[in-house]
Amino acid sequence: MKQKIVTFIIFLLFYIDTNAQCAMCRAVLESEEGQSAAKGVNDGIMYLMVIPYLLVGSVGFLIYWNFFRKKKAEN
Repeated sequence: MKQKIVTFIIFLLFYIDTNAQCAMCRAVLESEEGQSAAKGVNDGIMYLMVIPYLLVGSVGFLIYWNFFRKKKAEN
């Protein structure tokens, strides 16, 4: 179990820089000179994708932490 948690944390910290644009957005933004808008759109998509995972993960961690704290207090 501990190995899975460590692996998950490593994947969160060291994610590969990916292109998260849909096909239509990519086609429109590739025609632009300099590609600054494409990079901004890609960063925005990645930001919007990560936030729900962080929220769900932190709620899950709090539930896990409280469960084992109560279990330890009972013993």
